[in-house]
Amino acid sequence: MIERRSARLGPGERAANLDRLDDESFDLVVIGGGITGAGSALDAVSRGRSVALLEQRDLAAGTSSRSSKLIHGGLRYLEQLELGLVREALRERGLLLTKLAPHLVRPVSFVYPLRHHIWERAYVGAGVLLYATLARSSGSTLPGHRHLTKRTTLELFPGLRPDVFVGGIRYWDAQVDDARYALAVARTAAALGAVVLTSTRVTGFDRVSGRVAAVDADCLETGRRLRVEARAVVNATGVWTDEVERLAGESSGDVAASKGIHLVVARDRIASSTGIIVRTEKSVLFVIPWGDFWLIGTTDTSWRLGLAHPAASRTDIEYLLGHVNELLADPLDESDVVGVYAGLRPLLRGESDSTSKLSREHAVVEQVPGLFTVAGGKYTTYRVMARDAVDAALGPGAPASRTADIPIHGAAGYHEAWTARHAAAEAAGIDPHWVEHLLSRHGSETSEIMEAIADRRQLGAPVPGAPGYLTAEIRHAVTHEAALHLDDVLTRRTRISIETPDRGVAAAPAVTELMAEVLGWDEATKARELEHYLARVEAELESQTMPDDHTADAARLGAPDVRTGRGDL
Repeated sequence: MIERRSARLGPGERAANLDRLDDESFDLVVIGGGITGAGSALDAVSRGRSVALLEQRDLAAGTSSRSSKLIHGGLRYLEQLELGLVREALRERGLLLTKLAPHLVRPVSFVYPLRHHIWERAYVGAGVLLYATLARSSGSTLPGHRHLTKRTTLELFPGLRPDVFVGGIRYWDAQVDDARYALAVARTAAALGAVVLTSTRVTGFDRVSGRVAAVDADCLETGRRLRVEARAVVNATGVWTDEVERLAGESSGDVAASKGIHLVVARDRIASSTGIIVRTEKSVLFVIPWGDFWLIGTTDTSWRLGLAHPAASRTDIEYLLGHVNELLADPLDESDVVGVYAGLRPLLRGESDSTSKLSREHAVVEQVPGLFTVAGGKYTTYRVMARDAVDAALGPGAPASRTADIPIHGAAGYHEAWTARHAAAEAAGIDPHWVEHLLSRHGSETSEIMEAIADRRQLGAPVPGAPGYLTAEIRHAVTHEAALHLDDVLTRRTRISIETPDRGVAAAPAVTELMAEVLGWDEATKARELEHYLARVEAELESQTMPDDHTADAARLGAPDVRTGRGDL
């Protein structure tokens, strides 16, 4: 039985963790607070090892908050004959849905519209059948796939143009709020004893007899310089892999970045009860249900510019609108776009520079003695990537991975809380909708948030300018979820920055005041936070009017990062 401590990551815990980094020596230091880094920290600490996780910005600040929000086997990888990857991902999907994170991972269905009567139904149907067969062999509990006539396809997706398809196939996958999931994994690691510290930039490595023995880092909040002793280090920084390796004096150059963008539109703009997936000439097009919205994505283009804040250009946006409008009876235009986000996939280089042909497999390499890089992979298989990285770093004789049996923070007691949600709402005097909302984002920790509302009734009010969230969630993000800056809350702890037409501008002042109460911000700090956030929104909106990657990137870099004062970190 693993002993769990508090999973709280508030200001007090951060101060204590800073001291621990100076005072303790660790079995493993993990660099990178995305899903793979958080997963690696959890894997190692659950084996009884001492672990520190260092992230230069915020948890999930990079790729892990900017995905398609899908937990899936990768249906299109079957066409590339990557059966092992698909089988592995489907096994992980089943674990996440049923055992590890039922509060954060939930089923979602898609229709694949068919344009040809016989050969396409046979070809696509065979692929979906194989996908379903692999899923069943992995213990899937999702509904099976179903062949649809044109009439039944329209019943599910009445917003489709009747002249562009002759029938369809419906199948099921799963989805997740990627940023909140990575956060929950990091908090699970913290509950088992790991030091989790954001705003901490690694600046170099110390070696003893040629082997990495310590990590040098700077706390970007306090200016404090740190030397963290470690028996081994895992580099789980995704598209930043090469930069971290260069700090150790050697870089493989094996990781390439591919940009994918997504549009967010209101749910009532597309008449459908299911998602949709179609092939495009460059990638696949998803229309994914996302609460009161749809996510439309994605692109797949090589990216060789700044890594921290990839920009969506006007060309990217027009590409997605053009393709989705080929399907819709009521076309979308730019005024329908509520939000836009862009992310970078870390891909292992292959023989071709075409990003669509680069491998979605992962690799673990000891780049220099004591420094292990894990790169590539998919969000869905993060746990496997973490296991392989920790196996390599701990070496022969290490205990086996235990994460297949460790529910993520908020999972324990979730089903019981969901069953009792109406009674809980009545006792708290709030609408049951809000209890369901909290349970789907916080799981069993919802009870703590509701206790805070009971103690301070104004926390039960919606956020001014962002009525889809409760004020209590903002405070909770700071007291429990390691949020240090306005952007952390508006972009990752919530999705206000992409779910409000003004990109969170109206909500920003109220959120700033709530954060200031906990973090002790003075008037100058509050003004600085607002200034940085508004500049970020302005820069992103400007970048989305630019014709190409270079001009879009230049516009986005005009807003410096609040942690560093620079646009490229």
